[in-house]
Amino acid sequence: MTVSREIRLASRPVGEPVPENFELATTEVPELGDGRILVRNTWMSVDPYMRGRMDDVPSYMPPFALGTVLEGGAIGEVIASRAESVPVGATVAHFHGWREYADLDAASATVVDTSLAPAEAFLGPLGTPGLSAYVALTRTAPVREGDVVFVSAAAGAVGSVAGQLARKLGASRVIGSAGGPLKTKKLIDDFGFDAAVDYRQGRLAEQLAQAAPQGIDVYLDAVAGDHLEAAIDAMRTGGRIAMVGAISGYNATGPVPGPDNLFLAAAKEVTLRGMLVSSHYDLFPEWIGKASGWLADGTLHTEVTVEEGIERAPDAFLGMMRGANTGKMLVRLGETR
Repeated sequence: MTVSREIRLASRPVGEPVPENFELATTEVPELGDGRILVRNTWMSVDPYMRGRMDDVPSYMPPFALGTVLEGGAIGEVIASRAESVPVGATVAHFHGWREYADLDAASATVVDTSLAPAEAFLGPLGTPGLSAYVALTRTAPVREGDVVFVSAAAGAVGSVAGQLARKLGASRVIGSAGGPLKTKKLIDDFGFDAAVDYRQGRLAEQLAQAAPQGIDVYLDAVAGDHLEAAIDAMRTGGRIAMVGAISGYNATGPVPGPDNLFLAAAKEVTLRGMLVSSHYDLFPEWIGKASGWLADGTLHTEVTVEEGIERAPDAFLGMMRGANTGKMLVRLGETR
C-alpha cells in the first residue's frame, strides 16, 4: 500500500479561515482498479474560489464535505497505470490536489507537454488562471485597439497575465491595482503596466481617475466592492466589465454591499458580464498555443510564490487570500523533473 498525506476540511470557517479549519491526515491508497492511474503529485494550486466551497451553501460548485480531503488543481507524475491512454511516466494535470498521491480515473487527467514549459506553468499561465485572463479580455469584455484597460488584483495569477495580454490585444494604456508599494512598483517594472494604484492607500476612485483621466474602456473585476464602484465611475460610454471574481467579499459573514453607482452603468451603456472559466475550456488549446510561445520568447513574464510540502498547503491558501503572493501561489509536493 502507498501511504499518502492529505489535507482535510476539519471545520467550516466563519469569516476569515484559520489554521484550525484544516487537518493533516495520513491515508493508504487502495490498489488500482481498471482504467485508473496513480499520480504522485508534485505541485498543487490554491485559488480564491476554494473559499466559497468551504461554506455549506449552494453555488456553481458543490461545497467541500467536512472531514474529507479537499480538492483543486494539481500536476503530477503517473507512477502506476491500468489505463492504456495514460502511461507510467506521463505528467498529468488533474483536480485531485491537497494530497501527495492521487488515485483517479484516467479520463479525468490531462497529459501535459512539459517541452512547452515547466510542469508548474500548467497551474498558472498555461492553466485556468491564464485561460481566465484570456477569456475575460477576448470573450467576456473584449479589448479593442486603443482601449484603456483596468485590472484588479493585478499582481496575482490572473491579473499579472491579463495586464500583459491587454497590451498584446492593442490596449493603449493598462492600469493595475495591487496592495502595497512593492507590488505596485512590480506591476510597472516587471509586468509592464503603465500605472498602478495601491488600494491599501484608500481613495481608490481618486487614484484611478488620476491614472486614467480620460476614463477606461475595459475592467477585469476580481475584487468587486470598492473596485467595481471605482471602475463604474471611470467607465467611458460603451465600456465593458468582466466579472471574474469578488474576493473582497469571500470572507464576509453577512450580505455584502454592492456599488451604489450602478445606474451610471446604465447611463453609460456599460456591459457587466459574469464569467466562469469552466464554461470556456474550448479555448484551452488556442490559449496554450499562444501563451507557451510568449513564455518561450520572454514576452510573457510570470512569477510564482511557493510553499514547500503538503503540510504548508493551508498556510499557502491563507496567505493567498490575504494577498501574500505575487503571481501564482503554489505548493511544491515533491521533486519535479
